Amino acid sequence: MGVRSHMVSDKSRKSLAARSATVALALGLAFSPLAGHVALAASAPESFADLADNVSAAVVNISASQTVEDKRVGVPNLPPGTPFDDLFEEFFKRRQGQGGPQGQQGQNDDSPRQQGPRSRRSSSLGSGFVIDSAGIVITNNHVIADANEITVIFTDGQKLKAEIIGKDAKVDIAVLRVKPDKPLKAVKFGDSEKMRVGEWVMAVGNPFGLGGTVTAGIVSARNRNIDSGPYDNYIQTDASINKGNSGGPLFNMNGEVIGVNTAILSPSGGSVGIGFATPSATVQPIIDQLQQFGETRRGWLGVRIQNVDDAIAESLKLGSTRGALVAVVDDKGPGKPAGLKAGDVILKFDGRDVKESRDLPKLVAATPVGKAVTVMVMRGGKEVPLTVTLGRLEDSEKQASLDSKTVPDEAKPNANVVQRALGMEFAGLDPDVRKRFSIKDSVKGVVVTTVDPSSTAAEKRISPGDTIVEINQEAVSKPGDVASKTKALKEAGRKSALFLVANPQGEVRFVALALD
Repeated sequence: MGVRSHMVSDKSRKSLAARSATVALALGLAFSPLAGHVALAASAPESFADLADNVSAAVVNISASQTVEDKRVGVPNLPPGTPFDDLFEEFFKRRQGQGGPQGQQGQNDDSPRQQGPRSRRSSSLGSGFVIDSAGIVITNNHVIADANEITVIFTDGQKLKAEIIGKDAKVDIAVLRVKPDKPLKAVKFGDSEKMRVGEWVMAVGNPFGLGGTVTAGIVSARNRNIDSGPYDNYIQTDASINKGNSGGPLFNMNGEVIGVNTAILSPSGGSVGIGFATPSATVQPIIDQLQQFGETRRGWLGVRIQNVDDAIAESLKLGSTRGALVAVVDDKGPGKPAGLKAGDVILKFDGRDVKESRDLPKLVAATPVGKAVTVMVMRGGKEVPLTVTLGRLEDSEKQASLDSKTVPDEAKPNANVVQRALGMEFAGLDPDVRKRFSIKDSVKGVVVTTVDPSSTAAEKRISPGDTIVEINQEAVSKPGDVASKTKALKEAGRKSALFLVANPQGEVRFVALALD
């Protein structure tokens, strides 16, 4: 009986194999019928030790110091981050506010006094990595900030003063140079575009001042937007990233840098398994520009854009939510002479699809200044190709210019007759209305005077003082135009109308409103 209990018939074996295969498919795993067991499609690395040995010498600690004016009189100099900082500061503030015998007991005219504000040094710690053995080091811009003195600390204890070659706040990258006595250990960039969700990665850095710390995890997601800047497309990872890891490298399993650790999402300030690294594909062109020019030289299209939602897509007959809707064309930008117009939907830029509006700034910024590119736009239900020669985006420039000095003609008939449509009331833009809502003289159209709180217009954040400039890309000049144009669209079977709305300062946006 004991022997029989360990024997399995062919029929039972086949049944067991079938059940195992079903379980494997349900779990998304590979099944090997010959071996009779479930096998992982890709096994975890046996160890990260070799990888850590190969790259750790190229990862450095960054110490950045800044001299700041200390206006706190009588407060002792404490190391940054001391747990009792707040306690001591509050204590000495109270003493400074006290007068007379209780506050100044034992002090006479010969006692030492503080002579005005003192200067003190503020320090920060971060991470970085060497990309050139001659002494080129990469870190985050926010690590060095406005530092007066930057020190790069290597794993062997060597400390070298660093100078800033260039820095860029938009992608939070800085390039430093040190002068070593001998060639440094350096690492290379890999292709972040080839990284797949679920692949193993390893972070090395200086969390909480603990240098040479190695953590491992996987790529949790790609192309994350955390609203930190105009070019967000972070790699998300669960490799432990904490304060002090900023500026450090995120490696693939080949020892190549595929990201620069930049931010964490954490309610506590510590790692909760959600860290973000700027992809190598984003930082490499910026690093090249900073090394070559000491500054960035980004392409500039000269438009202000907004998202395309379902209602806008329907009103423009796009078929699906795609592209970037042009809200404003800068009079001084390269887009205007090329023929770009407000209301165009940019579908492709230089042969690459624009799936959503935030794709366009990244594509434009990564394109060389002066390059002639083809921009495919949807206009009037048709795709129209335009050729634009890109300008250069300066930090001081705005992407929209609304400085027109033209004063609208406000002496039109029926200008002050209030009209109602789509849960809103409208009036003409006469001087009294402009003064009432503080509307700039350059704004033209019909002003919204009241909005029904339960209306779709209220949901889309149209408010009194906003001005309707266009409806379905046709200008409106008097209150009656709104009712007549929306009525005509409804009779034509349209479900929504596309409004171009300006706020009192003249900043415009497109809003699609249902006609039901």
